[in-house]
Amino acid sequence: MFRADKFVKEKVEELKKKIKGRAIIACSGGVDSTTSAVLVHRAIGKRLLAVFVDTGFMRKNEAQRIESLFSRLGLNYRIVDASEDFISALRGVTDPERKRKIIGAKFIEIFEKVAQEFNAGYLVQGTIAPDWIESGGGLRDTIKSHHNVGGLPEKMNLELVEPLRDLYKDEVRKVAEYLNLGVKKSQPFPGPGLAIRIIGEVTKERLEIVREANAIVEEEVEKFYKFEERPWQYFAVLLPVRSVGVHGDKRVYGYTIAVRMVDSIDGMSAAYFKAHHELLDRIAIRLTREIKNVNRVVYDITNKPPATIEWE
Repeated sequence: MFRADKFVKEKVEELKKKIKGRAIIACSGGVDSTTSAVLVHRAIGKRLLAVFVDTGFMRKNEAQRIESLFSRLGLNYRIVDASEDFISALRGVTDPERKRKIIGAKFIEIFEKVAQEFNAGYLVQGTIAPDWIESGGGLRDTIKSHHNVGGLPEKMNLELVEPLRDLYKDEVRKVAEYLNLGVKKSQPFPGPGLAIRIIGEVTKERLEIVREANAIVEEEVEKFYKFEERPWQYFAVLLPVRSVGVHGDKRVYGYTIAVRMVDSIDGMSAAYFKAHHELLDRIAIRLTREIKNVNRVVYDITNKPPATIEWE
């Protein structure tokens, strides 16, 4: 049986021995990276720099929330606004694997620059077991490359440290709860962010649409269900499908939003969430009323497998 207290004690001691100098961590403010950051912080203190890169692919008001979180946890941190760089790097890219690899490589490029400034020799990542399992390698087929696996260059100037590499999502949540991080109740959010919730090319217009759509889905789910009743993950996906609709008495040719809600334990498999029709009705009404270019909403009822949780 997994014991969070035992894991934390042993991992902190292991990290003290392993990390001899300064380290940086790609910290998104999610459960995985924040848990990793706090474990390493317990081991080496201010020799760790938590780096949050604003890719432009984050959820609404995410940067402000993360800065507040880092301050509360007492982390040594830096926020880097690289949104223009990331959006430019994805211009014209539609293949999901290329998106993930480009985003991963751009992360490393930025972190190596910050690492040089901080004189760090180690890169800490919040990699967990499903990340490297799904990213393939050896006899395993690549399901999808995770940014903290598929985007890593063959030669890095930083030594990689992955405190949670052998844990599954449910175990990570137990560790976060034991550490009293205050992030254990947050739903998973993919490293590449909203870029993989846009099917097709990523543009500023599409980012704004999917950012607003995600905010509406999250707000309505969290109003409708108590925490213990909520799905494990819930979000919106912008599809490259336009259809005819009517706004007022005018013909429109708008985008389609797919709403995805799933239940899972460890992220390796998932069942679509049997959402109440009243909730779906509220979401559809708000999406089509409040987002100018959206006129159709569909609900994804596919399990994992055969689908993955995210669409890309």
